[in-house]
Amino acid sequence: MHYKSTSMSKIGIVIEREYMERVKKKSFIITTIIMPVLMLALMVLPAIIMNFVDSSATTVSVIDNSNKILPGLKSSKSLTFLPATDVTVDSALTRDGVDAVLVIPENILTANRTSLKFYSNGPSSISTESDITGQINDIIESERLKTYNINNLDQILESVKSDVSLTTVRADKDSEESNSSAFSYGVGIAMTFVLYMFLLIYGQMVMTSIIEEKGNRVLEVVVSSVKPAQLMMGKIIGVALVAVTQILIWGVLLAAMSAYLLPALIPADAMADVAAVQSGHFDQVSDTSSIEIIQAVGMLGNVGHIISLIALMTVFLIFGFLLYSSIFAAVGSSVDNIQDASQLTSFAVFPIIFGLIFAMVAAADPMGSVAFWMSMFPLTSPMVMVARIPFGIPTWEIILSLVLLAAGFLAMVWLAGKIYRVGIFMYGKKPTIKELMRWVSYK
Repeated sequence: MHYKSTSMSKIGIVIEREYMERVKKKSFIITTIIMPVLMLALMVLPAIIMNFVDSSATTVSVIDNSNKILPGLKSSKSLTFLPATDVTVDSALTRDGVDAVLVIPENILTANRTSLKFYSNGPSSISTESDITGQINDIIESERLKTYNINNLDQILESVKSDVSLTTVRADKDSEESNSSAFSYGVGIAMTFVLYMFLLIYGQMVMTSIIEEKGNRVLEVVVSSVKPAQLMMGKIIGVALVAVTQILIWGVLLAAMSAYLLPALIPADAMADVAAVQSGHFDQVSDTSSIEIIQAVGMLGNVGHIISLIALMTVFLIFGFLLYSSIFAAVGSSVDNIQDASQLTSFAVFPIIFGLIFAMVAAADPMGSVAFWMSMFPLTSPMVMVARIPFGIPTWEIILSLVLLAAGFLAMVWLAGKIYRVGIFMYGKKPTIKELMRWVSYK
């Protein structure tokens, strides 16, 4: 018992050193506070810029060989159409104030597929090209409909138009719960990228710390009082707590925004629709065409739901980090510098990348067989399961995934510990895979 308590106290000392050394850094404080603000700015800023910045105006000279399209083209603030008759493309482009020339072929109304020629004096924007093709498609469809000689055809087509919205209600839940698949997809992908970033950044932080201390011969002094396995676990847990601290702070900020900022920004009538959806009274929603957005806002404004997502992500982050950081620790102990570690880090980086790829597949089809099995495989389960959780998957799948991930972590720690205890005393030569396997077999 005394030995066990002494062992735990030594690990605790290492954990405290690794944790406090990183948390006290200005870079940690700045990134923890600035990152959420920066992410919010990246989402909001483009829309603000689009509202306050005028788009460039383009003047297009139109050579209409069909004599049917030009009369229907409508100019706007950003796009002006000018007729061009009996001129070549080159001469039209040289006219003052003309930015581009559009050539419309003679058979545009009869051909199934026609390619328009758009000659521009400079770069052309996507919005300009989309506006031109959209208007021309509408004109062609209108002209073709006229050939059927049906009275009031426009009114008939307008009367038969339909706009159906789909509201997904979870029948497998105790209460009538509305669920937005698009919002769940976005949240799942966002959480996966956060996990991906933390596993790579903080995992490599463990590796870099070991390489630096090994190069300074600090490890030789430390292991005289702390066993290699205790030192490795102390480093891994200490850095893991740094990652958890950061994500919990972000979680508190996000929950506060969900509880106080979001209701203050949304109009009262919109909040009434959100409340109706949350309570399952879909017949009371005033704007059914925006039901998907209303569902998304309702889920984002559900503080309990946000907290549960962050809590589950934190749990998978902890176990996933413990698994991957043990690989990074083994790599760091077996080399003398960062350059030598680049090849061996692929054993940790590639599974993380594969996990990110499979997470995108899982977010698109959360109940598919690929999503299920990849969320059970320990090397990919942190990212894949986090992508599935927002969809409300069965609880037993989450528990099973965590159990398998914990088992994978214990196996990886045992394997990495074998390499670590030998590698920290090896200098001057980068080991091969064969040598690493031989280290594992040492007793």
